[in-house]
Amino acid sequence: MSLLHSLIKVKRVLHSRLPYGYKALKIPWATMASTADQIFGILDSTFVVQDTGVHIQEAKCKSFISFYRNLTVQGDRSLFLRLMAERYGINHDYVMQLSRNLPAAQDRSEAMLLKTEERLRGALMPRYQQLFGQIGKVDSGVKFLVDMRVDVLNSMSTCTNEVDMAYYQALNLSLKELLVLWFSVGLLSLQRVTWESPCDMVQKITDYEAVHPVRSWTDVKRRVGPYRRCYVFTHNSMPREPVVVLHTALTDNISSSIHSIIQSPGFRGSSNPEESSPEILDPPTEQEVEDPSKISTAVFYSITSTQKGLQSVDLGNYLIKRVVRELQVEYPQIDKFSSMSPIPGFRVWLIGEINKALHISDIGEVIEDNLLTRSELLQLQPHGKNRNALETFKHCIQSHQWLNSPDLLDIIKAPLMRLCAQYLYVEKRRGYALNPVATFHLKNGAVMWRLNWLADASMRGLTQSCGMMINYRYFLDTTDENSQKYLENHTIAASQQIIDLASGVTPQD
Repeated sequence: MSLLHSLIKVKRVLHSRLPYGYKALKIPWATMASTADQIFGILDSTFVVQDTGVHIQEAKCKSFISFYRNLTVQGDRSLFLRLMAERYGINHDYVMQLSRNLPAAQDRSEAMLLKTEERLRGALMPRYQQLFGQIGKVDSGVKFLVDMRVDVLNSMSTCTNEVDMAYYQALNLSLKELLVLWFSVGLLSLQRVTWESPCDMVQKITDYEAVHPVRSWTDVKRRVGPYRRCYVFTHNSMPREPVVVLHTALTDNISSSIHSIIQSPGFRGSSNPEESSPEILDPPTEQEVEDPSKISTAVFYSITSTQKGLQSVDLGNYLIKRVVRELQVEYPQIDKFSSMSPIPGFRVWLIGEINKALHISDIGEVIEDNLLTRSELLQLQPHGKNRNALETFKHCIQSHQWLNSPDLLDIIKAPLMRLCAQYLYVEKRRGYALNPVATFHLKNGAVMWRLNWLADASMRGLTQSCGMMINYRYFLDTTDENSQKYLENHTIAASQQIIDLASGVTPQD
């Protein structure tokens, strides 16, 4: 540390000889002894040098951004963030002093109390948050902060030290508060993406697609062509950068299969997934014109938040609402709005539950809640090959080979549909639905409406949810009420099909 202190002392001497501080930003940090020394140097240069004008602030912010971007190793960025949070966060001693002054200020007068509270409020703002506000004013500054929050989240995910975690959480909260303010819906622009949109925008929505990966340019053209809508939110500080993307299909009814909407690979049980053949859709035609008489339904089949740094900043909800209004203007006859949603996590959850049941059985204890009925266990037994029925059930789920067996297909459908409905409707985390996609739509006021068997027979769909998908339906006159009940009372609005399935009742077709 003696070398580090010497370097900082030399740097401060240089600062004292520069009347405006600007040239101090040009110190060649690379000549310092270590990455830590370089980080201390740029942080002190950023926070210690007094601002003397807008140009100096801007230069300081640009120097800060440039240095940080040149830290290409996550460990170095984590160190940078940790040191900044500790050294340039809140002055705890000053906060304690002001806190002790509150009772005396209250005794003197209400005006003095308000002034002391104002000073305390200012003292509770970390110094780095003031810097973030300045960075947001420079070109690409907002995008830089969005990306920096990704590094903060990554640092939190790998942190094992309690104190370090607290500093990262404070940084994350400061960044999130700013980004929630800057990315409020009134500051976002709605844009429809078509085949005629700028190439870079079309390329970005292709690259960012996370729900149903794009397979070809023909696939892209179909997703932005007739009977399809692709809308994005953009932000003025991040031009031509989609922040959240929503794909919608215009149909005559609520779809029960994703293969009727997009071209995706089907599964035929071959050892090579690449041999799986898709359900062939007609290629898009150049002159196809939409027939309004065929459009009565809007199906939201993919929504993607493109920026990890905007995690927990609610944008998808507002995008859906804006798109609904746009579609109502374009096609007033549309009276059904629904999602076609994946069920990520169901298969992992189910295998975990099977493993718990097998373990309880192995140690000789009685299973209180059986995953399978006695009838289902008996039907599975002949397919076991020296395994018990529950192990056979687990093997079927893991291998996907039940798709090739008509007998197994009939046997396995009822328990999978029931268990999936229970996963969606019954399983909770902190009172909310365990499944994140379910929580997203339920918070928006949708109804858990219909569970669809073999709606996504791609390898991705089978791996996520044994091929099932679900429709969350938006009844526009009750969305606000449903949302409020879910957020306040954790009440899930669900159709009779979902309730019956989750209760073990076989719905009538």
